[in-house]
Amino acid sequence: MKIIVDSNRVISSLIKNSTTREILFNKEFQLFAPENIKSEIEKYKEEIIRKSSLSLEEFEVLFSLVIENVIIVPKEKYERYLNELRDTIKDPDDVAYLAVCSLINADGIWSHDPHFKEQDKVKVFTNIDMLKIINKGEKDDFVYVK
Repeated sequence: MKIIVDSNRVISSLIKNSTTREILFNKEFQLFAPENIKSEIEKYKEEIIRKSSLSLEEFEVLFSLVIENVIIVPKEKYERYLNELRDTIKDPDDVAYLAVCSLINADGIWSHDPHFKEQDKVKVFTNIDMLKIINKGEKDDFVYVK
């Protein structure tokens, strides 16, 4: 199943060893993200380290392991979708995620960001939705989240 992962899910997995981290490492999903995900996470590195109580070295190792499970899509691949999707979502930083979703024809976006829930172009999966897919192998009974 092809899923676009929002940077907030990755950040959450770096802060706490939780369900989010387990989902990130689950082979049921082929995870994708726009190339700017790394810089988005770098922007919050100090806060992540503080909240997680990780050392800088531990953060770097964990971040490398997590990001290995995400296929990073270069901007030039999804660029053509950016203008078309610009008015779809309020947060301009989120347009790249929708563009990658369109490019690869993903099953949806994994996010808890309320901006994604305001659009109806792609399905939005929460942790609970992702766990249902893992546990039951079901994906057809999801509806667009508004």
